[in-house]
Amino acid sequence: MKKFNYGGQAIIEGVMMRGSRQMAAAVRNPQGEIVVRSDPLNAALYRGPLGSTPLLRGLVMLWDALGLGTKALLWSADIAAGEEESGGSFQGAVGWLTGLVGLVLGVGLFMVLPSLLVGFLPFALSPVADNLLEGVIRLGLVVGYIWAVGRAPEIRRVYAYHGAEHKTINAYEAGAPLSVETVQTYSTAHTRCGTSFLLTVVVISILVLAPLGKLSLLWRVVSRVVALPLIAGLAYEWVRLAARYADRRWMRWLIAPNLALQRLTTREPEDGMVEVAIKALETVLENEPQDDAK
Repeated sequence: MKKFNYGGQAIIEGVMMRGSRQMAAAVRNPQGEIVVRSDPLNAALYRGPLGSTPLLRGLVMLWDALGLGTKALLWSADIAAGEEESGGSFQGAVGWLTGLVGLVLGVGLFMVLPSLLVGFLPFALSPVADNLLEGVIRLGLVVGYIWAVGRAPEIRRVYAYHGAEHKTINAYEAGAPLSVETVQTYSTAHTRCGTSFLLTVVVISILVLAPLGKLSLLWRVVSRVVALPLIAGLAYEWVRLAARYADRRWMRWLIAPNLALQRLTTREPEDGMVEVAIKALETVLENEPQDDAK
């Protein structure tokens, strides 16, 4: 069995980790205890054809960020606030509904809005300039949003947990012991980061949409929504390719913007944050097949 690419994301006062069969969220509550919750992953998504087919598996990446991740974020907010742990699974109807709401908001803000702004310009642009300007606006919205929310103290702590998540996965993938002291020596940057995925989506959207040329406002918006699965699929394949060849000089040059953007979404974590990230990953590894957990 091929080695699985482990991943995760920061949540409120904690980290969610995801393997091939299990996800685990670890959060530190107000009493200083680490509360852990784990759920099996949807086999059809992660181990079926959708999760292994090039281009289509990019949709699983979107589900990670919008469905599973958002529900884990809401759960972590309850634990961090000292509230009772809510029941229910991270999977199921609520998870799908959460993912759908997140997808609609994300598409509306980062795909449709830039298209509308350029479409309403009172002067004409060439097809190349038109799509390039839309891409620049989309990039500005992504970077501006990340920067703006990162100014809140609570989000800065989330970004520090993001750094803890990256350090822990970097240490695990290097075969290092999962101790706080060792994990802290690793980088807060990771080539498979969701932030890198977002930037790649912006760049690929320009390449995919530019050949469509000038469209009416209605078809302009429709084309952006319809093209999103293809754009996400291509972006995910590029992120995987970049991770595979990250040690090559030419690839390091190409992914330098992605790693630079991660500086906005990661902070150096405290030891206690790293401890939480390690706990989340260890919980996932306990439920993974032995061949995956090498």
